Amino acid sequence: MFDRQIADPGAMNSLLLAIIAASDVPLVLLDGNSNILAASTSFNASFSSNMANPAGQSLFALGAGDWNVPEMRSLIEATISGCSKIGSYEIDLFRQGQGTRRLVLGAEKLSYADPSKTRMLLTIADVTEARLAERLKETILEEKTILLLELQHRVANSLQVIASVLMQSARRVQSEEIKTHLFEAHNRVMSVATVQRHLTATTISNVDMRAYLTELCQSIGASMISHDHDLVLTMNIDESVTTADFSISIGLVVTELVINALKHAFPGQRSGTINITYNGADAAWMLSVADDGVGRPTDPRLHYTGLGTSIVRAIADRLSARIEHDDGHPGTKVSMLRSASGPVQPTLGRA
Repeated sequence: MFDRQIADPGAMNSLLLAIIAASDVPLVLLDGNSNILAASTSFNASFSSNMANPAGQSLFALGAGDWNVPEMRSLIEATISGCSKIGSYEIDLFRQGQGTRRLVLGAEKLSYADPSKTRMLLTIADVTEARLAERLKETILEEKTILLLELQHRVANSLQVIASVLMQSARRVQSEEIKTHLFEAHNRVMSVATVQRHLTATTISNVDMRAYLTELCQSIGASMISHDHDLVLTMNIDESVTTADFSISIGLVVTELVINALKHAFPGQRSGTINITYNGADAAWMLSVADDGVGRPTDPRLHYTGLGTSIVRAIADRLSARIEHDDGHPGTKVSMLRSASGPVQPTLGRA
């Protein structure tokens, strides 16, 4: 903190004492016995129990012995002896009638012209209010987190109710066209519920994409792949961490593309593999879902253009990304990409 060569006695010593006395920062100059040689006006006002001039008093005798606590004594004596150096050390100081204050201490033994005279400079910063504000902020954040989790839980329950109503309605209607639309709406609600449920289990602000997408796809597979259907979901996800908002969009796209592949790529209990790839660590992020199924119909008029496709396109537009379709021979690959010149994904780092 300090490295000063001080001439003593004389004008330099007097100047040092004057500087310490005038300092706006609580400063105390101690000798080798922890006696106060000089103290700033700000220290006197804050810590010396209204004593006009504590010079000549032991630091540990101030007030009602407020400073005479084992931790404080050990730190100061270790610094005076040259065994230690306090750069920034937090300690609680209890003062009778004034409660406990949180202090940050800084102390350093001074290089002195007369080696027989030990001098140490002690700085004190009162951070009590700052620490209280930090704790209040943490408490408010915790309360908001609890409220958000409760809200998410209620949203999940509401989505389940809506899905059940849609399923019951689909079973009652006679029109096959209306039945198909209701079943599609049911699948969409369930896909949103799946994304929401997995996000609830993640950190509110930071989402590990590998863990999130892996759990999401495992949930989709468990709910849609029957035991006698030999289909496998494979994952190739990097270690990027992103925001909850961005992960919601990616999760919805993955859900739609995987459900679409499960419904259309493997008719007649055909076996196969669906691979989900995501790379969000680079400037140009990329998501793809590829299957080795029957592929898209050669007639463009037969290409699937249902509600799921509309959702994927809308999300791509919102993310300023483009969609690409590739025939895998066999199979189909659907990719969503953002070029390096587009809006940057809000990546927070790597897991």
